[in-house]
Amino acid sequence: MSLQELDRSILHEGGSVSAKADEYLRRSGAAAGSWLSRYGLLIAFLALWQAASTAGWINPAVFPSVGAIFSALWTGISGGALLDDIAISLQRSGTAFVGAVVLAIPLGLLMGQVRPIENALDPVLQLFRQTSALALYPVFILLLGLGEASKVFVIFWATLFPLLLNTINGVKEVDSKLIEMARVYGASRLTVFRRVVLPGAVPSIFVGLRLSATTALLLLIASEMIGANKGIGFQVMNAQYNFQIPLMFAAIFILAGLGLVSNYALVFAQRRLCRWSDASN
Repeated sequence: MSLQELDRSILHEGGSVSAKADEYLRRSGAAAGSWLSRYGLLIAFLALWQAASTAGWINPAVFPSVGAIFSALWTGISGGALLDDIAISLQRSGTAFVGAVVLAIPLGLLMGQVRPIENALDPVLQLFRQTSALALYPVFILLLGLGEASKVFVIFWATLFPLLLNTINGVKEVDSKLIEMARVYGASRLTVFRRVVLPGAVPSIFVGLRLSATTALLLLIASEMIGANKGIGFQVMNAQYNFQIPLMFAAIFILAGLGLVSNYALVFAQRRLCRWSDASN
């Protein structure tokens, strides 16, 4: 190889490395910009909270610093106390959520397709839907006691209706022309349901699942504040009564984190199962 060819080879390799480095920097900058645009306001809020509490702009006894909250969170998790509360709360809300899914989705699919069943059940559904689950909680306590049954059932009751209504609406929103086309091509009723109705209703069902998951966590807090001695909701009230404000906020942050995790998990599942649908966050 001549000296000129060697120089050209070195220049070519150097240019290739430089181009790859520039492309890497460009992608890293774009990813960092996207991340900051999404989470920058949250980071700024937490930084302002930390500065305001540390400087005394707000009462640190009422709003402790973010550092104190995360210190209490780490102490509770590393000691195992908060882990037990998280496990118990997840068991309660998870049991109620699964029960709502098992009942609401089949019933919603049936009501969405069979008009007589919908006409018969809709008045009862509308009556109970407009009644707050918290208003009925004393009734559940009278019937089921202060144990686990009443806590799980009030969460189940509140979780049931968002999922049921979204399932019914999802079935009704399926394009009737697609159903007619499938029948013209000789598809049976079961095939139409399996290939047209169910896939068309799945995006709306996932909306109901996300709403129900949020509702389950909200009712979990309320149910654990009455007659409970374990759970994240109990920990919020207990810490407030004992003026352990950093621990109270730590428990609140845990509840927020559980809500975010459940929402992102359902969004991920929706994107995998409904590739034709734009699953919003």
